[in-house]
Amino acid sequence: MKKAVQTMSLSASAALLALSMRAGSVFAQGFAGPPPDVAGLPAGASAGDIRQVISNVLTTVLNFLALIAVVVVVIAGIRLILSQGEEEAKEKAKKTIFYALIGLVVVLFSRVIVGLVTVYLFQTVSNPNA
Repeated sequence: MKKAVQTMSLSASAALLALSMRAGSVFAQGFAGPPPDVAGLPAGASAGDIRQVISNVLTTVLNFLALIAVVVVVIAGIRLILSQGEEEAKEKAKKTIFYALIGLVVVLFSRVIVGLVTVYLFQTVSNPNA
C-alpha cells in the first residue's frame, strides 16, 4: 500500500511539473506590458531586450519557487495521510502545509508586485513628464 502511494505521488508530481512548465510560459505573456523607447542605450541593446531578459528571469525564478511550494504541499499531504493517527506526525505535516501555503501566497504576491514595479518604472523612464 505504501509503495503504491509513493508511486502515485511520484507520477502526480511529474505531471504537475510538466503542467507548471507549460503554464508558466502561457501566463508570462504580457507580464510587463509593451517595451518602451529608452534613449542612451548601447548600440547592441534595446530597452525591450533588457526589459524582456529581466522579466523572464524574475518570472522563471518565481515560477520555480511556486513549483517548490506546491511540491512541498503534496509531500506534506502524503506525510499527513501516512501518519496513521500519530499526533506528532500529523501536527508536523499540518504545519508544513500551512507554511508552504503561506510561502505560495508570498510568491504570488511578489509576482504581482514585480509586474507592477516593472510597468511603473518603465513608464516613468519612457515618459518622464507623466
